[in-house]
Amino acid sequence: MTAVRTAKQYLTYVSAGPFQYAVAEALRLPDSYFEEFRADMRAKRELLAGGLEQAGFRVFRPAGTYFITTDIRPLGESDGFAFCRALPERCGVVAIPNAVFYDHREQGAPFVRFAFCKRTGVLEEAGHRLKTLGA
Repeated sequence: MTAVRTAKQYLTYVSAGPFQYAVAEALRLPDSYFEEFRADMRAKRELLAGGLEQAGFRVFRPAGTYFITTDIRPLGESDGFAFCRALPERCGVVAIPNAVFYDHREQGAPFVRFAFCKRTGVLEEAGHRLKTLGA
């Protein structure tokens, strides 16, 4: 118990050491870096969101993450776990079932999320592949 309490104190009250160096480096970057990063992430979000919408998903555009949550019910699906397990074989794309983040998993069952923090070409290809779901 003493070891756990000691470790917890350093994790709770102090950010992890390596992160402190990373944050210090980031604070030295010019504002233009963050403006370009924000614009790049916004463009990638819109690219993936558009592809998901064209594939038939209901899309919830995020404001502060690099995951897009979607509703799979418009595709005739309701089980996010089964959908995500089958998705790689169906079209070569992966998603995460949102139900893993819910206390009551059934409430999150029809929602899955996709990451857009990827190369533009990867997102374009994902959009093309996802369109085959309805075919």
